Amino acid sequence: MKTNPIKRIFAALAAGAVFAAAFTSCEKWLEEESFDFTQPDDIEDSDAGATQWLIGTYSKLGDNLFNSNTFPMVWIYDEDYLTGPDWAFGNIGAGNFQNNGYINGMWEGLYNLIHRCNYAAYEVGRMQHVDDRLRTAIYGEMKFLKAWSYFQLVRAFGPVPLRKESISETGDRNVPRSSVGEVYAYIIELLEDAQTECYKNTDKDFVQGRVSAGTAAGLLAKVYATIASGAMPEGTRIWVRGGKPWSGEGTDKAYTDPQKIEYRKQRLAGYEEFDPQTYWELAYKKAGQVMSGEYGAYELVPYDRLWKRSERYNGEYMWNYDGFASDKRYCEYFSYHICGIENSSGLIADGMWYGGRDHWYKMVESKDLRVAEGIRHRWQRTWDLTFAQYYPNTQEWNRKVENKEPPFDDGLSYACPQFDTYYLAYPTKYADRTDRTVQEGDSFWPLLRYADVVLIYAEAYAEAVGTTDGKALAALNDVRNRSGATPRELGGQGGIGDIVDFRSSVLEERAIEFLCEGDRRWDLIRWGIYVDVMNAIGGNDEIGIYKGRQQKHTLFPIPSSEMDANASITENNPGWN
Repeated sequence: MKTNPIKRIFAALAAGAVFAAAFTSCEKWLEEESFDFTQPDDIEDSDAGATQWLIGTYSKLGDNLFNSNTFPMVWIYDEDYLTGPDWAFGNIGAGNFQNNGYINGMWEGLYNLIHRCNYAAYEVGRMQHVDDRLRTAIYGEMKFLKAWSYFQLVRAFGPVPLRKESISETGDRNVPRSSVGEVYAYIIELLEDAQTECYKNTDKDFVQGRVSAGTAAGLLAKVYATIASGAMPEGTRIWVRGGKPWSGEGTDKAYTDPQKIEYRKQRLAGYEEFDPQTYWELAYKKAGQVMSGEYGAYELVPYDRLWKRSERYNGEYMWNYDGFASDKRYCEYFSYHICGIENSSGLIADGMWYGGRDHWYKMVESKDLRVAEGIRHRWQRTWDLTFAQYYPNTQEWNRKVENKEPPFDDGLSYACPQFDTYYLAYPTKYADRTDRTVQEGDSFWPLLRYADVVLIYAEAYAEAVGTTDGKALAALNDVRNRSGATPRELGGQGGIGDIVDFRSSVLEERAIEFLCEGDRRWDLIRWGIYVDVMNAIGGNDEIGIYKGRQQKHTLFPIPSSEMDANASITENNPGWN
């Protein structure tokens, strides 16, 4: 393969696993020190050249979106079950979205990725010496990346400009916003193409870590389910466990248990034109095709394999972002923020700021591996050499500490005070890194998991067909069984009684399964309950993060830079300047 000084432009196959996997025969590219800019004409007209264009497109995920901390922070700060110090959650965590750097970076980064897709597809289309099947697969992957980008944009901003060709080709900077329906129609068109054009992950020419036919089909099922839930009638009932985080004051102040609160859906603007039943049917059928193996081989892997970095290409992960350790351009920082970095003795030296709220933890059975192993129960920070912390402050864990049961038998003093900024349900999902002592990590972020597809099937089948035949329940329990949770049952005391219970149980399962994976905000919004759920917390959560929201918060404001540069956009989203 031809060596070229594009270096790290192509070094971050951030799209789904790692660039190292895509370049097993091209390691010299990863070793180059040059950052010279390569002109389009410098890329040869060949299979290798076409692949260069594709990898250069994938790289925008790294240097534009994840490396800058835009993702995943813009996804996780604004939701009901996650918390952390107010200085870490910043403006998004408090609902101050106007001219926010992360939100602006999301808009700009996604449109940069769309532009790169458009331009790269144009350049690949001009090539005369590219294998037809490879060219088709490259087109499919670029279509997927565009669809994924527009899906993030339409959920976050509502109507957005559709740029189907690059500005370099059209010269048209001023593009008006397309309606929500028009944006979704284009997303669906792109994904329908991508699911047939991309390689399956079982094809001999599939490159591990890249987008596959199954990735496209899985995302299409998620798009259908998002449309269907967003279009459900005003007043649709659904419950969520939450409410006020504490009761009493002063010495009587204590954590509360999460309460089951029923809400009535507020229909999303722009979704009125969709028939929900049509899209529920499309969603469960597409998810079912993925589950049956029509688009490749996927599975719910055992929990003990789920979050190991060595397992990041297994059948659970349909698409990941994967950073490079100690590479300041293509590393990731989310593992540092969420799981912390350690010194040589394994003590937390910095980071580990975000975690699940007490209500989230109490919602999960103690035997469930998603808390038994998925939450850090004991840690020690570098500035406390004789002192360590534990979580949660419950009878079960207090007894373990008092009895000095392992790992609390090490002679240290332990504490877990209530309402403290640094005593949270810290997830361990992203702790497996090559070097845990540096901020620049190589953990992976799951952009689409097979568990998501399974839960989409459960949700959509129940809404379209019902629950009596047991198929929707079986899918829901497949995810629970993997974690050792008690299976759900239909009817009976404590069982799922009706469709309201079922949709609510799926929504709850998603909150448990995908903690700190960037889905919760969008789940609340698509069901039209985001504002009410956030406000049910009663202002500040237990450690002081303000959760109060207004209707305007369901959409992010369009960045002022876009408003200034694009004359076709004359109004911002409701409530924003």
